[in-house]
Parts: sequence; C-alpha cells; structure tokens
Amino acid sequence: MRKKGTTKLLFALIIFIFFNAGCAQKTEDYVTVDGNRFMYKGQPYYFFGINIWQAAYLGADLNTGNKERLTRELDELAQYGITNLRILAHSEESSLKMSVSPAFQTQPGVYNEQLLEGLDYALAEMGKRGMKAILMLNNYWQWSGGMSQYVNWTTGIPVIDPDESGDWGGFMAASATFYQDSLANNLYRDYIRILVTRTNTITGVQYKNDPAIMTWELANEPRPAPSAGNNPLLREAFYNWVDQTAQYIKSLDNNHLVTTGSEGTWGSLVSEEICFNEHNFASIDYLTFHIWPKNWRWFDAKNPEATFNQTMENVLVYFNQHLQIARKLNKPAVLEEFGLERDYGSFSPDTSTTYRDKFLTTIVQTIVDSARAGAPIAGFNYWAWGGQAIAANSDYWWREGDTFMGDPPQEAQGLNSIFSTDTSTLGIFVKYKDFISKP
Repeated sequence: MRKKGTTKLLFALIIFIFFNAGCAQKTEDYVTVDGNRFMYKGQPYYFFGINIWQAAYLGADLNTGNKERLTRELDELAQYGITNLRILAHSEESSLKMSVSPAFQTQPGVYNEQLLEGLDYALAEMGKRGMKAILMLNNYWQWSGGMSQYVNWTTGIPVIDPDESGDWGGFMAASATFYQDSLANNLYRDYIRILVTRTNTITGVQYKNDPAIMTWELANEPRPAPSAGNNPLLREAFYNWVDQTAQYIKSLDNNHLVTTGSEGTWGSLVSEEICFNEHNFASIDYLTFHIWPKNWRWFDAKNPEATFNQTMENVLVYFNQHLQIARKLNKPAVLEEFGLERDYGSFSPDTSTTYRDKFLTTIVQTIVDSARAGAPIAGFNYWAWGGQAIAANSDYWWREGDTFMGDPPQEAQGLNSIFSTDTSTLGIFVKYKDFISKP
C-alpha cells in the first residue's frame, strides 16, 4: 500500500509537470542562430521588417494610445510581408527637450505600468500574426532619455541637451560615461530584469518565454566614447559593457537572441576593428548595422540628381563591408535602420517618394540576392513606420498630446516615415515578399 505522503508527492509532481508542459514553449518557437544564419522551426529564417518604435505607446491606455489604430496597422504590415518589428521597450523621464514623454521609467526604479501594458498589448497582437519583435532596452541618444538620463540620476550632473545647446560632442562624451557608471548600470539592469521576467497581462506568458520576441537589444546605437580611438581603457569599458550586459540578459533568458543595436563602423569610430570586437562575444548573437545617407552627408535631398548615384555607390560599399565583418564573425547580420527623405526633403505625405523608392528597391534587391548567394545577411528593419498618423502641426514638429509616428519627437514629423498611403513604397515589400520566411 502506497503511503499517504508518497501519494501527495506524486500528485504534486504530476501537477507540476502538467502546468509546465502547458506553459513552456518548444525550442523551435524561437529564432536561433546556426553559424551565419537564423533558424526558425527548423528552417532558415529571413525577414522584412520595419521600425515601429511607438508600438507600446499606441497600445497603452494613455493619451498617446490608440489600440484600434495599432491593430489595423499590424494587419497592414502583415499584408505587405513585414513580419519583424523593432520597438522601443524603454524610456526614461528626462528634462531633455525632445525626449519622449510619458516614459517607461518615471524616476529611478519607478515604472509606468500603463506603458508596460501597452507593450503587453503590442506583443500579444504581434503573436496573433506570427510577428517577431526586436526590443530596444536603452538609447545612446537623447530622444528617449537613455544613457545620459541614467547618468544624471546617479551623479546629479545636469544632462547636456544637444537640441538646446547644439553641443553634440559634449552630449556624446557625457552619454558614453554611462559604460563606467556602475550605479547607472545597476538601475539599467534592474529595468532589464523587470522586463525580461515580466508576465504579459494579456497572454499570461512571461516575456522570457514569449515567442513573439526575437531579440533583446542592448541599446539604440550604442557608441564608444568619442575619444576612445586614442584611449584603450575607454574602448575596453565599452566592450566590457557590451559583453557583461549581454551575459546578464542571457542569465535571465536562454530563449531569445541578444544583439548590440550598433550602427556598424559609422558608430564604431569608423573602425572595422571596433565593430568586429564589439560583436565578437559569445553573448552577442548577430551583427547589426545602420545606413543613414543624409546624416552622413552622402545625400542632399535638395539636390538629388547630383548626389543620388554616388550615394548608392557608398551604400553598397558600406553594406558589403559589414557582410565581410559578419563573415569573419561567422554570425548573421541585420540592417536594422536605414531611411531616406521624401523627394526634395518635404515632410508632407502628399509628396512623391521617387528617390526613396529607388533607394529601398536597390537595398532590398541586394539583400535578397546576397542571401540567396549564401551571404550572412538575414533581414532588415526599415526606418520607420508612420502608418495612419497625420502631423498635427503645420510646422511638422511634435508637441505634447500629439499622436506618434515613425519620426521621434526630435525630428520633423514626416521626415522618414512610411505612411499607409505610400503605395509605391509599400509595393516594394510586396514585390519581394516571397523571399521571406513564413510565420
């Protein structure tokens, strides 16, 4: 006869196994890395994606929110074959003039539950459509608080607001002090832990077990300190931050990928060596790079006829440079930001997109051809999705209470956004969408 205690123990074990079998996800539900390619459900995974940094804001029960619009736009994106979304999953309340507000973190260790629930909603809706998310956890730049705000919280030193002062060099140097600020990184890791272990209030699934998430991204465009080129200690501080943060995330979550969010060599002091080194850790699963022809003074939207052809030559050189780095790393590469203005620099959605469409077509064709030839390129996220948003002001600048589009508040609303009405641009995704992996 079985003892009563043994029976209770066996019953508890059965319940435990049943519960965890119901909650656990199969390994094949997550995107993984095999050498220089992604795998998903036993097949190579290639994707067309877009940046929709504002997804959590649209999904939140706040004045920024519009759940109906978000779900309509997700349906639109799925229709065009866009299956991967890069999303802002953090923001820090700041005195910075152009910083996003409200913020995920209103003060050190105090979190905005409504925004977190907005992210819950976005991920739940993405999961229904078989979409994957890349979640940004910090920002080198000012538009979401980011590193400079963490440093302000821990040191009390006022942030340098580059939109007010024009002192971009001072801002960048101050932002990079974050890498060596242990107290700031403790706050940052606290937020990472809260998010990675969060249970989605809609699906009941912990983020670390959510197949709708593909990647945790350390930050948007993290860069070594501007003076790190001549200072090996500053370079090491940056490398250590990358590896140690990535290892910390993997200690919490062994299902999802981790990457840097780097611009590539442009954000690595124009150094292939630094770009290689910052991705050459076992904790970093793939290389990222961005392409910004206007910001890098390759393209003049006011004089496109004279500058476009050379711009595209530069783009292809930069693209291939990063495929070479990825080959050396034996890791996949993702072009996760690139964009171009509407014709002649107009912000109005009524303006044509002739040069943008040529730019996008060339890059997508190059990605498809390169991937088919075995190159380590796995996908892209265009910057950015504006969807059904309409600029509220005649000067195209965002003001508190306005809806969000693909251009963050520090940029003119319409600068780089693709709108639902941009049929010629969206048709490019449709033309090539047979290339992508099916959800």
